Amino acid sequence: MECERGLSPAVALFRSLGDPTRLAIVQRLAAGEARVVDLTRQLGLAQSTVSKHLSCLRDCQLIDYRTQGRQSFYSLTRPELIDLLRSAELLLAETGDAVALCPVYGEPGNSVTAEVAAS
Repeated sequence: MECERGLSPAVALFRSLGDPTRLAIVQRLAAGEARVVDLTRQLGLAQSTVSKHLSCLRDCQLIDYRTQGRQSFYSLTRPELIDLLRSAELLLAETGDAVALCPVYGEPGNSVTAEVAAS
C-alpha cells in the first residue's frame, strides 16, 4: 500500500492528461493562451464540454486564466508540462507506438482491455 500512496499524484496527473479532450486542450494551450470560444471552434466541441474540462485542468493546477474585460484567457501554469508532452511523443516514436498495440492499454474495445476494465 505504501507504494500505491506514493504513486497516486503521478497516477492523477496521467489520468488528467489521459482524457483525449483534456490532452487536446493542453496541447493547444502549449501554443499559447486561448479563450473558451477559441477552444470550442478548434476542437469542435460544445462550450459546456470545454468548460468542464478546463475546470478539471484548473483544479489540477495545470492551467489558469486571466480576465480581460468580459473574456477569460486560459494558459498553462507549468512550462514543464510541455516538456512532459514532448518526452511522451519521443518515447512513443522510439517505441514505434507500441503502447497503442498493447493488449491492455491499446485500442478501446479490445477484449483484454474490456476484461481489465471490468475487473
